[in-house]
Amino acid sequence: MPKEYSRAVRVGEQIRRELAVLIQQEIKDPRIGMVTVSEVRVSPDLSHAKVFVTILGEDGDSVKVLNRAGHFLRHELARRMVLRITPSLQFVHDDTPERGARLSSLIDASVAADKDKARNQ
Repeated sequence: MPKEYSRAVRVGEQIRRELAVLIQQEIKDPRIGMVTVSEVRVSPDLSHAKVFVTILGEDGDSVKVLNRAGHFLRHELARRMVLRITPSLQFVHDDTPERGARLSSLIDASVAADKDKARNQ
């Protein structure tokens, strides 16, 4: 029977928690807005981690700044976590909230159109 949570998933969750604190407390760049680390996907060999972030007031520079600060954040993760190899970090903008809002508006529009159609019949 396979494990409920693989090691990569558990390590990803811990990296997510640690990065949220590190970004908030250690990164002092004014180009970074309000950052939320929404998900971390770690490769099965734990050598690479893709970090999905949502940024309030996204201006495009925030993800670039986070990628430039990736070596510093990796170093700080290595100090805080007990891992043989600390994964390299790649920050990616998470567009899930925007897609969710768009789908919600499409559903609302469809429901409103159905109500109008039912009234007119």
